[in-house]
Amino acid sequence: MSRAQAESVIKNIIREIAQECVSKGQAVSETLVAFMVKAVVLDPSNEFNVDRTLTKEDVQKLIKLCVDRLMDTRSPALDTVKMQVYFDMNYTTRDDFLEEHRRVLESRLQPVIREITDGRARTREELESLYRKIVSAVLLRSGLGSPTDLAVVREATAALQSVFPQTELGTFMSLTKRDKERQLLELTMIVTGIRLFNKECGKGGEGIDDLPAILNEAVPATTQSVDTEIQATLKCAYEYTTILEKMYNGKPVEGIPIQLLREALINSRQHEAFLRVILNDVISCAQNVESLENQLATRLEQLQATVQSKTAVPTAQVYPQFIHLSQLWSGFQDEMVLLSVLSNILASLEPFSRGHKEMFTEDILSPHLEGEVTKTDEQRINETSGEENRVKPEMLRLEHLSWLFPETTKNFHKLPLQYRGYCALTVGKYDRLLLPSNPEIGVLRFRDKHYAFSNKDAAVEFAQNPEMYIQLAAEGAKKSPELIQLLELHTQFSAITPYSQGRDTGKMIEKPITKCDTASQTDTHILESNIVKSYEWNEWELRRKAIKLTNLRTRITHSMQTNLSNLRRDNVTQVYLPKENATQTKEDSYSNVPKPQVFLAGLRGGGMSVQTDMIKVDLTIDVDQT
Repeated sequence: MSRAQAESVIKNIIREIAQECVSKGQAVSETLVAFMVKAVVLDPSNEFNVDRTLTKEDVQKLIKLCVDRLMDTRSPALDTVKMQVYFDMNYTTRDDFLEEHRRVLESRLQPVIREITDGRARTREELESLYRKIVSAVLLRSGLGSPTDLAVVREATAALQSVFPQTELGTFMSLTKRDKERQLLELTMIVTGIRLFNKECGKGGEGIDDLPAILNEAVPATTQSVDTEIQATLKCAYEYTTILEKMYNGKPVEGIPIQLLREALINSRQHEAFLRVILNDVISCAQNVESLENQLATRLEQLQATVQSKTAVPTAQVYPQFIHLSQLWSGFQDEMVLLSVLSNILASLEPFSRGHKEMFTEDILSPHLEGEVTKTDEQRINETSGEENRVKPEMLRLEHLSWLFPETTKNFHKLPLQYRGYCALTVGKYDRLLLPSNPEIGVLRFRDKHYAFSNKDAAVEFAQNPEMYIQLAAEGAKKSPELIQLLELHTQFSAITPYSQGRDTGKMIEKPITKCDTASQTDTHILESNIVKSYEWNEWELRRKAIKLTNLRTRITHSMQTNLSNLRRDNVTQVYLPKENATQTKEDSYSNVPKPQVFLAGLRGGGMSVQTDMIKVDLTIDVDQT
């Protein structure tokens, strides 16, 4: 089956599953259905072989399993998948949010702009109508008041007339379409700056909201709302973790299915991760608002100093300041848009975390939490901090593993930890149990990846057989596909790609980093070529050119010779180099000298009764006998 045929079959399966869900009263998106198809195929309990072509029976089985999962209204796992799909489809980076907002505004303005740029006014009434359209376009683009408010229109018209009187319409009509659009944009910014300055001076500002004051109230309120959601989600996660640890320690827990409790914990942790992304963006909004307020105050002071109640001020001095003032106000408007979008996403995430809270109420959890200590993430980290809780690499005797510590590693707290910083042992060993890790215990570097652990014993146990626990974590992700995004396991599951392929989805999904062998070569000519066409290396050719030049002396224009240049020309002399000579000496010689040899006799002695004397005999051969 070709790739095109396979894609067509998959699309048909997805479409059929979506229609089946609709017929049962549950509308689902194709993105959610596509993720569910991959999840069902990955689950080993369903026994799908991805290496062979699916038969008709396999397709029917796949459709039935997907529909059953999608119709399960009491599944925290399905809520987590829906949450991930929603967040990925609706959340993007700050720049993308603002770019999309500006694109929508421009699309709405296009009919008005087109009427102005394409208009061919001739009569006085047509020119006045064109001028009114320009005022409306300025108001719509600036966002400062409604074009239907008479006071706002009157104020905007007065500001526009001070910059662009009606007598200039003839010149405006003679411009090209692009120049007209550029001038309209510039007029909008100047008029906006004038109206903002008049509002500051108390001489106008009809329909202009006090955005800095509104943002100073909205940003803290949104931050508080996000923080409250995070604390409520963490409370559920802490309680679920406590009960799961109780189960793994062998204590009986009746009435709570461990699988549902595990899925609820994953849902809570995913909700927390998304909320922290939103919180970071809200904090960035607060910082930008503070910076914009300082710039706005500085710009208004400069404008006050420039104007100083003068009747006439050069446009070259004030127009750039008005444009900058308009750009600052546009920054406030961008922060308002971004804050509104984040608030909507925050409210939309709440239903996806409501299911497990209704399933595991306080009345159900309280009996199982009696006598147990519900630890927070901070408490777990504090309990495992200290020198005595650190890994001692020299005690493990595992040379092929390397451990990283804060004092020996640069940018230690920026290391990309696997499993989003959760304990690498508990994810695999205890079947998807998510416990926060403490990197100060020691970060294990294994195959260019970094693993952190919840305690010293977990780190030592993982180091004994890392491959086994990594494989166990992958098997757990097949059972709960929502872990693939939560734990950022896309590199291990090449078949599971982020939902929005090719689009930057913000801070949640880490795309796999591909590596390849590469090489670089130094350029042969690193400097730009500078070829002198008049250069000549041949000396005889230079001589011929010189002879031609000497002929000029017989012409009307010729050269003149001075005393300093007389008889100055290049002279060359040739000599015979001396020959190379060498002398030979006699060969080296040597002679042998006899080796001295001496024999000593009588050294052993004759015992106590016989006395002996030592005799020395010289056995050296004479020189003449050698």
